[in-house]
Amino acid sequence: MTGCPARYDAELGYWVVDDPAQVRAVMLDPTTFRPDNAVLAHTPLSVKALRVLSSVGFALPLTLANNGGESHRAIRAAVARFFSPARVAAAEPLTRDLFTTRVTAVVDRLTPAATPALTTPTTASALSTGEAVDLVQAVAAEPPALVLLQLLGLRDVPVDALKAWSLDSLELFWGWPDEDRQLELAHSAAEFYAWLRTRAVPGDDLFGVLVGLGLTVEEVCAVGYFLLIAGQETTTQLISAAFHRALTGAPASVDDVLAEASSVPTWRRTTAEAASVGDVELPAGAQVLLGLSGHGGPADLAFGVGIHRCLGAGLARLETRVALECAAVLLSAVQLVEEPPMIELLSFRAPKRLLITALLTCTDTL
Repeated sequence: MTGCPARYDAELGYWVVDDPAQVRAVMLDPTTFRPDNAVLAHTPLSVKALRVLSSVGFALPLTLANNGGESHRAIRAAVARFFSPARVAAAEPLTRDLFTTRVTAVVDRLTPAATPALTTPTTASALSTGEAVDLVQAVAAEPPALVLLQLLGLRDVPVDALKAWSLDSLELFWGWPDEDRQLELAHSAAEFYAWLRTRAVPGDDLFGVLVGLGLTVEEVCAVGYFLLIAGQETTTQLISAAFHRALTGAPASVDDVLAEASSVPTWRRTTAEAASVGDVELPAGAQVLLGLSGHGGPADLAFGVGIHRCLGAGLARLETRVALECAAVLLSAVQLVEEPPMIELLSFRAPKRLLITALLTCTDTL
């Protein structure tokens, strides 16, 4: 229904709002369009999965994304201090170093053994066409996590486990897993949550600040659970989407990617009472799915607007820009091996992997 301000999708079970002006209006009215469903499991969890989560005291009380109450402002203010413009700007040297190191390692892997390793290739023909390298794992995966942990003051974090926990939790809450898969994902989420409980102690890092604010252990863990996912995995996915666009010849500036192919293309709201979206009447309790990207809206809409705007917007922009800058030469000298398989969840979309090899015929100076 082209031009319809809101349409009901029976398969998804949501009222879908794609028009950027209407999406903005909904997000700017958090009293009518509440965030209560923002982090609920899209696919209802099975009894077995719920038992696994319950065994570690898993709970998601109202904190940030799902909080439409009075406590939201204080929690958000405490977390926002870690993402101040000054702190984000100060993270650029570390970000650039992390991406440069990984891009250089990819170049070395694509360079024939008989050729000295090249920090920056001088010509595309200097690269081998044999080995295939996954740019998601080799370049995009780790730096956002390492930068986030530095900003939050968190040490001794198992980064590989964090990446696995993040992907599993996104699938558990925004995917379509059957009961067997739910059980696997629930064990992963429970392991993540149990680890978070050990970190909810006084100190000068994010968790210590939240404890000092008077939050309960469950509230501290709820903030940490989704912040440690959203603060790095969605940026890894945004960078992966940017790399994919660059490799396929599509416009790949940060704004292009956010506007057309953001890693978070949708978000959820629910109506507190009967409400209107344009000339469409929605009933009370309606589940609403907002299109944030790919519908002709401004790039920044991908981060939301209003009191629930993404706290890490500035950091995600910086990291994606730096990643594209550091990988620009490499991206011009390689090609995709395959059309990449995708992460396809209700609110998350990005390439799972980007297998590349060096171009065979290009000899242009890079």
